[in-house]
Amino acid sequence: MDKNTRTRVGGLDDPREGLESVVALRRMLEALEAAQVENAFVVGWSWARIAEVLGVSKQAVHKKHAKRIRARYSGGEGSRR
Repeated sequence: MDKNTRTRVGGLDDPREGLESVVALRRMLEALEAAQVENAFVVGWSWARIAEVLGVSKQAVHKKHAKRIRARYSGGEGSRR
């Protein structure tokens, strides 16, 4: 990222707009990850396979997403590893 790209949002005088953009992007990224992990799980992917594609450990992806998926699909699927 060059200097022009870094300062394009918000600017040096008031970085608030840039920081708020970072927050918005993080939220969007988290929502996108959650949706895609759920999609992968629903079609039968294992936690290990999901984790491999995300570049994290099986334990990390399970800890982050299993409770939410289990609650949504209350059939106990969220416990599959």
